[in-house]
Amino acid sequence: MRHGYYAGWGGADYEASPCGAQVRLYATRAASGFVPAGTGRYVRIVPLTEVEHLSYVTTRCVWRGEPFLVLAHHDGWLRVEYTGGRAPVAERLGLERFDRGVYQAWAPAREVAELREEWV
Repeated sequence: MRHGYYAGWGGADYEASPCGAQVRLYATRAASGFVPAGTGRYVRIVPLTEVEHLSYVTTRCVWRGEPFLVLAHHDGWLRVEYTGGRAPVAERLGLERFDRGVYQAWAPAREVAELREEWV
């Protein structure tokens, strides 16, 4: 499940973090020019002009008949955020209120349908 910025560089896609005229590229394996940024995470900063594409990717789904964003996955579960905009529906579904108007839950991956990525 992808959620966040992704950049194409050197023929591959990387998680990315744009910052002005530069982009931080993140990899899960050591590679030429990448430096450790934590356990199992490596980073390389490249000029924005070298990036083949820079997009924001969200993964959307349907759970219990309602629309959601997928924020994360772990061990057969998906962290989902309700996008239907109706508080009574979110409350009926038993979602956790994360912030005003923002409702989230951990959903069993097997119950989630219509998974799709959207690139902006």
